[in-house]
This record gives sequence, C-alpha cells and structure tokens, in this order.
Amino acid sequence: MNKRNVVIIGAAGRDFHNFNTFFRDKEEYNVVAFTAAQIPDIDGRKYPKELAGKFYPNGIPIVSENDLTKIIKEQNVQDCVFAYSDVKYQRIMHISAVVNSAGANFILLGPNETMVKSTKPVIAVVATRTGCGKSQTSRKIIEYLMGLGLKVVAVRHPMPYGDLAKQKVQRFATIDDLKKHKCTVEEMEEYEPHVVRGNVIYAGVDYEAILREAEKDPSGCDVILWDGGNNDFSFYKPDLTVTVVDPHRPGNEISYYPSEVNLRLADVVVINKMDSASPEGIQTVRENIRNNNPKAIVVDAASPIKVDKPELITGKRCLIVEDGPTLTHGEMKIGAGTIAARKFGAAEEIDARPYLVGKLKETYQIYPNIGNILPAMGYGEQQLKDLEATINNTDCDTVVIGTPIDLNRIIKIKKPTTRVFYDLAEIGLPDLKGVLEDFVKNHKLK
Repeated sequence: MNKRNVVIIGAAGRDFHNFNTFFRDKEEYNVVAFTAAQIPDIDGRKYPKELAGKFYPNGIPIVSENDLTKIIKEQNVQDCVFAYSDVKYQRIMHISAVVNSAGANFILLGPNETMVKSTKPVIAVVATRTGCGKSQTSRKIIEYLMGLGLKVVAVRHPMPYGDLAKQKVQRFATIDDLKKHKCTVEEMEEYEPHVVRGNVIYAGVDYEAILREAEKDPSGCDVILWDGGNNDFSFYKPDLTVTVVDPHRPGNEISYYPSEVNLRLADVVVINKMDSASPEGIQTVRENIRNNNPKAIVVDAASPIKVDKPELITGKRCLIVEDGPTLTHGEMKIGAGTIAARKFGAAEEIDARPYLVGKLKETYQIYPNIGNILPAMGYGEQQLKDLEATINNTDCDTVVIGTPIDLNRIIKIKKPTTRVFYDLAEIGLPDLKGVLEDFVKNHKLK
C-alpha cells in the first residue's frame, strides 16, 4: 500500500488532537513529523510511541516550523495539515504558499473530522482571540449550573509542554494537583481558578481518553464544559457553543483563524469588556456578528476589576505584569493590570524593557510590539527565573499583578505587590442565566 506522507503544522495542542482523531489508526497515512511554532522550546521532542499508536513504534519527531520546506522535500510529503490557532489570515496563506511551492497540499481539518462525541451534554466556551475572556465566561457558566445543583466537569484546551506520555490524561481537583503535574505558569493560570472554586478540570494530550474519564469523574458529571484555548474551536461536539469576542480588537473576529469559524458556529456570542472598550469598537463587533451569524443570541458583558491593595497603585510608579499569551501571540496592548493602574491613578507605568533578563529578551525580540508591559512568561524553569530576576531588577514602587494567579506563590518578588481580579458581569438581557435555564430544560437535566 502506498502511504501518503504527512506533516502536521502545530504548536503542541490542536496538532496532537488532529493526529489522534484523524491520522493515528489509519494505515493509509504516514505522519513523518510535527512542526512547532508560537510556544518556546516545544520542538526537539518526540510525540511518544505510547500515544502515537501501532504504526509509529519510534514515535514522531517534533521539529521547528522553520524546517518545513526541507522536510517536505526530503520526506516526499504529499499533505501538510495546519493545526494551530490565533493566526492572521495573511499568515495562514503565507504558510500555504510555502507548502504549495514545495509541492505539497495545504489542508485544514474541520469540526466533523476532529470533534469527539460525548455521552454527556457539552457546552463549549470558545473565543475569537486569546485574552477575550473565555475563562471568566467559563467560570460564570459553571457557577450558574452549580447553583442549579448540577455537577460540571471542565476540560481545558491542551497545554502539553512537558512529558507528553505522562500528560496523556490529567485531572486537577486541588492546588496540590498543580504541583503533582509540574504545571507551568500558563497552565496554572487556567486550572487554578477552577479548582479553588470547587470544580474539577481535566487536560492533557489524548482528548478522547480525557473525555471518557471526565464523563465518569468520581465527583459526578452532569455536564461537560469545554474551556477553549487561544481561539481554537472545540475538540468536543457541543450542544451549546458560547463564543466570546473582544471589542478592544474589533475586526479580529473575521480576520484571524479560526476566529470566524467560532463566530459562525456560535449559538451565543458574548461581547466582553464593554466597560473599557470604545463605542466604535463595540459597534464594529456588533456589525460583524450581525453579518456573519445573525441568529446568534448576543450577550453584552463587562469585565469589572477589583484590586486587593489599591493604595499601592495611587501615586506610585508601577510595573505591570500581565498574562503572557495574551500579550504575545494574542497581541493585546493592555490587560487588567493596565486598566487597574489607570483607574487607581498610578503616577507612572514603568517600562519593563530596560530590565529584561535572559529568555524574556528573546520574547520581546519575537513580539516587539508588547510595549512597556511585562508578560508573565513561565513555560519552563528558566523563564520563571528570568521573570523573577526582571521584576526584582526593575526600578519601581509597586508590581501590579494582572495575571489570573498570584505570582508570589511561585516566584519571590522583593517589591510591594497588588493583585487585580476580574469576573464576567452581564449587562441587561439576554443573559447567560436565561440561556442556561433553557439548556438545562431542553436536556432534562433537573
């Protein structure tokens, strides 16, 4: 049998899922490599034989996307499958041109080929960019459902940056579980807000295996909540899709991949951050929703902030630390920390760039438009050390922590710190409560 040689172009997430659901057990394909981009230090590994299946006894190499043309030609590759998210349409077509000019097909797999069906009702929370507010929205939905006496198990989009075989299925129910699984800052930012509120969250690499464990979770399971990553579409077939859009980045909902997919798939669109966005940005987003998915229910929402020690901001010179992915490939110029600094009258927003150490310098070289805010990069131990050193080297009065977790718990900050908290607050009707009451009734969950 003549097998088709395949490269999966990824970033340690959707790529592995596409392999598991579409390629792993098909003898007519031979996946010769994954390529890696977007996330630092994820190439140079292998997708392990324990997860790759019977056709790949040696596993599958993971190489840099920079080597794509070379691999296509040397390995006689017929098909290249693009499998990561939060990418401009122009960038997608540039990669397509690279692939086609090397002689291979450029492929995007869709929901019907990659979504896994659950035995439980599924609510998918997705977005049109990184940093729109998926996590806030997921927490709000879970609170509503728990208030109705339902058991909700969350499953988070993958962030497998460590030992892939050991990360096949991960369950997080306590803070200690974060230590047990040696989570990065990026992982903790997503998992910790769930476990401290008393609900279980799963993640890992093999998302069908994860789903089957979640469905029979020891704490009980009435509903699966898919908590998306970046702006990827759900790995599970949803019974309700909630898409979060960001009027701070108007137009991105129809110019990034797969933003427009999520917008068109949405049953409900949440326009978040309306309390800090411009009227023009909000109007642009409304028009794009109306033009691309006029049947969707539109929920208006704000993202009000709270600060534990506002007196450490007022009149002070503040270093602002924000969520890493939101500032880097998410391309946001401000976050909750910046909004808090301006709301409570910081005397100055200190530029982090003169004080950068180690790998953080590389981050700013790759993403030069970050500006004066410091991204909380923590994909590995060295990045955490560099983050700690950069913060402590910075000449400032206060460190404003705008990340979803308290950085003081994982690094030693030798400056006064204040934390910023934020949750979703719906504005008027329709709201998520009404949507979820209908969902519960339609699925006979009471």
